[in-house]
Amino acid sequence: MQQILSSWFVKGMIKATYDMWLKGWDERNGGNITMRLLEDDITSFKSDFYQNPRHVSLTQDIAALANQYFIVTGSGKFFRNVILDPTDTLAIVKVDEQGKGYYIMWGLVNGGVPTSELAAHLQSHIVRMKITNNTDRVIMHCHATNLIALTYVIELNNAELTRLLWEMSTECLVVFPEGVGIVPWMVPGKDEIGYETAKQMNKHALVLWAFHGIFGSGPSLDDAFGLIDTAEKSAEIAVKVLSMGGKKQTISTEQFILLAERFGVTPTQGILD
Repeated sequence: MQQILSSWFVKGMIKATYDMWLKGWDERNGGNITMRLLEDDITSFKSDFYQNPRHVSLTQDIAALANQYFIVTGSGKFFRNVILDPTDTLAIVKVDEQGKGYYIMWGLVNGGVPTSELAAHLQSHIVRMKITNNTDRVIMHCHATNLIALTYVIELNNAELTRLLWEMSTECLVVFPEGVGIVPWMVPGKDEIGYETAKQMNKHALVLWAFHGIFGSGPSLDDAFGLIDTAEKSAEIAVKVLSMGGKKQTISTEQFILLAERFGVTPTQGILD
């Protein structure tokens, strides 16, 4: 057995993908995860890397990620199968020195390439590395049911969506005080949607793709998962409240201000106005 299968990052990807499938967020080959790995993470496992790694070119400039390693889910791979065969469904890639492509260093033993949403992931990694001082290492995308449902019935406006989610669950203001960004529907897998997602990632760790799914960023797999899970639970409550005829009472602006003061967070300006 390869030593790398016992690494914390492979085990972490197995757990995250299976948890997300159990949640119903990642049907068939839906969803994708990328996690930036440090040199110290992989040093002990390089003996399992390919001697002649396959190179894949990209159409976007990712020079800011030159020589960085990522563990990623594969294109067309089912999250429910990662636990069964991680060597087929996962890959470790290394961005080349020019930032023009990447090498597949490990995984995808039966062929294929990393997730088709890699463009969105890598552009978001560049942004989150910058604004979190390299703390954020994970980008996670899934088809969270209730968050998607809300995009059909509310105005596609960052402030309106954020205020609704904050009102549905007290902890949301504390967990994502910067709110949620929205990207209108675009063709997935294209560079353009990656750039638009990265723009929102400049201000938000959560970005909702209308009629499609959610992107979450965080320092760890647990952080990114927990962020999405919190927002999705709030969206589930919102769907139920709307189905019951809408709000008759809710958390007030004054109460949100007290909540923010109690937990030492600063809500994004404009949402509580």
